[in-house]
Parts: sequence; C-alpha cells; structure tokens
Amino acid sequence: MLLKITWADWFALVWFIASWAAYAYYADNLGHGPRNLTAVLNQYRWRWFRQMLKRENRVTDSSLIGNLVNSVSFFASTTIFIIAGLITVFGYSERAIEITADLPFAKQTSRELWELKLLLLLTVFIYAFFKFTYALRHFNILTILVGGAPEGGEDPGRHDDFVARASRISEFAGEDFTRGVRAYYFGLAALTWFVHPVLFVLVTVFVVLVLYRRDFHSPTLRALQDSGPEPGKD
Repeated sequence: MLLKITWADWFALVWFIASWAAYAYYADNLGHGPRNLTAVLNQYRWRWFRQMLKRENRVTDSSLIGNLVNSVSFFASTTIFIIAGLITVFGYSERAIEITADLPFAKQTSRELWELKLLLLLTVFIYAFFKFTYALRHFNILTILVGGAPEGGEDPGRHDDFVARASRISEFAGEDFTRGVRAYYFGLAALTWFVHPVLFVLVTVFVVLVLYRRDFHSPTLRALQDSGPEPGKD
C-alpha cells in the first residue's frame, strides 16, 4: 500500500492533520482572550444567565435553549447522512475512481489511495458527529439546570453558583458545537484531495485562514466587542 501512495499525497495528508491540530490547539487554548469570538460569547453567556434570574417568567430562556438544540440536532442528523453516504461509496470504489478520473486536473489514483481518502473523510465526519452529539448532551444538562434555577428572592450565593454552573455548561456546549462546525470546514478541504494533493494543501491553508479571520477578526466579533459585557458587571 505504501508503494502506491506518492510522497506528495503523504505530505498533503500530514499537512492537513498538522494544520487542523495546530489551529484547534491555538483557538481552543492559546487564543482565548478579548479578540477571540468564543471568549466574547462566553461573557454574553454569563450575562444571559445573570439576567435570567431577574425574570419571573423564564419561558423565553427555555425557548432560546430549544432553538440552540434544534440547530445542533440539524448538524448531527446531517452528519449521519454524510457518514452513511461515505460508507456506501466504499462499496463502489472502482466506479467512483473512474468518475473522478474524468475530472479536470484530477490525478490518477490507486484503489488503496482512494480508500485512504475516503477513510479520511469518514474520520472527519465521525469526529464531527461525536462533537455535535456531545454538544446536545451539554444542552440537555443545561435545560435541567435552568429548570432548577433559584428564584429571585433566594440566597444570592445560590444565584452566583447557578450562573457559574450554567455558564460553564453552556460554554462546553458552544465549544463542542464550534469544533463540529470546524470539522465541516476541514472536511470540505479534504474533498479536494480527490482532485490533487497540491490543491489539498492549498485549500487546507485557505480553510485555516478563513477560520482564523472568523474567530479573531470578523465583523461579528467587532460588533460584540463594541458593547461586550464583562463578567461581574451588569
């Protein structure tokens, strides 16, 4: 199998994995701060649950969580269909190789390399599925916390404890959802490997740049920063 895979394909695969891992580590660990979209949203989550405790009727908050659950459920369901489609393609490898060979600039490939490319795509979307379903689990836990939220006249210490717990669980859900969506971006990059390894490398770089801009320099982030609340301040 190794003899039928060129060094260019191996380099493209390693480049893809290293780029994804490096960006994920930076965005999830080193990049947290005032210029990070996730960090700013976490501040808004804190304020959301602080404000929720001031409301007697919390139906709106439950509806908001329900909308978030529906969004994550949509991605989880879509990912299942993608995984099923990729597994089906494994059974028609020879025909699929013939079809892709007719694409402009497509590189001739062996069956082993074709199956490696499919396996990479399958791995990417399985990872995304796990992240989306874990986000759903966190949102379910959050729903339970909201259902047991203290009343407005109870001990302020219970209020602080609830806000801290609910905000943290909401952060976990949001981070898992973000990682799942990120996998979709890299999955689209992996598709270009079927055309040519050089294109695969270039599109992987492009995806990293797009993600970096949206996480650290997007108009949405600037809009949130203009009036972004700070923890502990209403």
